[in-house]
Amino acid sequence: MVTENTGTTDFDWRTFLLRWSGEWADALPDDEVRDADDEAARRSRWLGLPPASEERIAAMEERLGRRMPPSYRSFLRVTDGWRHAGGFVWLLAGTADARWHDNESGLADLFEEYLEEDAEPEERREAGVWRRGLQLDVESDATYVLLDPEDVDEDGEWAVWTWASWRADAPERYRSFRAFMEAMFREFHSLRACRTDGVPEFVNATTRELDARVEEARGDALRGDWERALKKLDEAKGYGRPRAEGLGDQIRRLLGLTYMAYFRELVTDPRYASELLPPLVAEHASASHDDNVLTFHLRGADETLMSRARATLEQVRADTYRYTAPGPFGEAVERARELAGRGDTDQAWRALIDALPLWQPLGPDHLAPLGWVADPLLGPLLTPERSREFLSTPRGGRPGRTPSPTPGLDPPGLDWLADRDLGTVRGGYRFVLVEGVTPEDLPSRLGDEDARDAGLGTPTTIWDARHRQLRGTGGMSSSGSADRPVMVVGRAGDDWSFAFDGRPDPFDPERFVSPAASASAGTRAVVVWADLSGRCDEPFFHLSVARDGVEEYAFTYAEGELRRTGDVTPALSPDGFFTSAGAATEAERPLLRAVAEHFGVRLPRHALLNGRLHTLVSRSWTRPPKDGEAVFMWGTLG
Repeated sequence: MVTENTGTTDFDWRTFLLRWSGEWADALPDDEVRDADDEAARRSRWLGLPPASEERIAAMEERLGRRMPPSYRSFLRVTDGWRHAGGFVWLLAGTADARWHDNESGLADLFEEYLEEDAEPEERREAGVWRRGLQLDVESDATYVLLDPEDVDEDGEWAVWTWASWRADAPERYRSFRAFMEAMFREFHSLRACRTDGVPEFVNATTRELDARVEEARGDALRGDWERALKKLDEAKGYGRPRAEGLGDQIRRLLGLTYMAYFRELVTDPRYASELLPPLVAEHASASHDDNVLTFHLRGADETLMSRARATLEQVRADTYRYTAPGPFGEAVERARELAGRGDTDQAWRALIDALPLWQPLGPDHLAPLGWVADPLLGPLLTPERSREFLSTPRGGRPGRTPSPTPGLDPPGLDWLADRDLGTVRGGYRFVLVEGVTPEDLPSRLGDEDARDAGLGTPTTIWDARHRQLRGTGGMSSSGSADRPVMVVGRAGDDWSFAFDGRPDPFDPERFVSPAASASAGTRAVVVWADLSGRCDEPFFHLSVARDGVEEYAFTYAEGELRRTGDVTPALSPDGFFTSAGAATEAERPLLRAVAEHFGVRLPRHALLNGRLHTLVSRSWTRPPKDGEAVFMWGTLG
């Protein structure tokens, strides 16, 4: 049986160590040069020494002045020392060789030097282990193994600390001597499993048991029991079992644990390239500009796969990568992309998750569709809660319990724009709502001449949309003040579309020209431009409503004054919101709620804050300056 540390002191050391010894002996090549002790251990199939008597253990404790922790004490009763504890400790101390370390390594000086003055007691205790610890390594590859008499748990177990000069890692802690030895058994397995230099095939009772668990984990994952699957896979990964890491990385990647999730061995298999390359490439693109790193993670790939990886990387960096999949799930992917591109991210998610039971793996080592997380429209749909729903959904023809749907991410209405913790925009926001049209119709109603001809631009974030415009104009509005914003567009409800600018130019009430009238030919249009949050020097709010190309009514609150035109509908009358100059900042949320209720509209929060939407370049919202009129030059990319 593969051992599992339960934290108790009742442990069958002899069975565990006999298995270790036998598997070590069987893994040795016949022609490997061995010293006499190793040869004797191979022949006897025993890496230990004779057991220590109670008298020897008592004498050791008297010499050291401390009673030994339970798991080390029970270990000594089975063997008075141990050879090859993992790959780098060649002899582990028994009763005669254990000794107080007393900073023999100088590590205490090293770690204490880097302690801050306000270091926590726990940090100081960890640095001090190199003075007080009991040294167990006798022969090693520059590796220290210390039992810590001041790091004791409720069972009386002392923690074990290890450090190796050739490792970049910090010292590693194990909760007990037993936990350390189990980790060294795993290390032995992991190192042997990776060897290909003519050693015998590494197959034994432990590997067969672990490989069976890997296959069980695959079934668990496809049934939606990802937590059980990941536990089994991580255990097998610790022993270096093939498949375990690549399978577990698929679960980890969907959980958002992208660090060190490289799908080893699987990512270079052409069967899985369409699903595993895109998320690996996308993570690389977000974290590194050195493409040699990607080459390293794809070592072993042939030139065909490397060429595909480079092409995918170019697409990911250009936001043009598009995920596709076969069968009914692929059809749902296309529906989800269309919905996400219009801002209907909640519906897009449901399209994906409802079709997931119809998905089929590309091969025996494929647990879930993954390529979609690199798609610029589909990837933002994933959240921590949704990742668990996705992984918990049965798929691949396996039966299982369907999880409860995660709540939608988009609140109704517009008043979420008033939330102060969103970091939505600096300088407010502005948007146009047009009734009875699709987002594809908006360039003809709102766009400048080029936009009307070109149609909608490629999906992007509201931040990149603004930066794209500023990079093209040297950091200023066109013509110094033309104010032609790059706006993201989408659906604003059942019968409305929107164009939204989250980083508008400064509001100039004297030169502002509402686009409501030009957008409303044959229908209705609503324009809102506001910042009542206190982020700007002077709070302001503008609303204008037009029908059939004519403005019906409008009002502007700016500089503490209200200006209005037309007969404002009572539900939106500014008198009910701007009751005093000091209350202006409190008017934003009620005003937005009133607009949403009156017109039956909403804006998709998740798509605007986290997703990508199609764009258009709007006609100017600002009239040209008159002769002698001052012009504000807006010029920041921040």
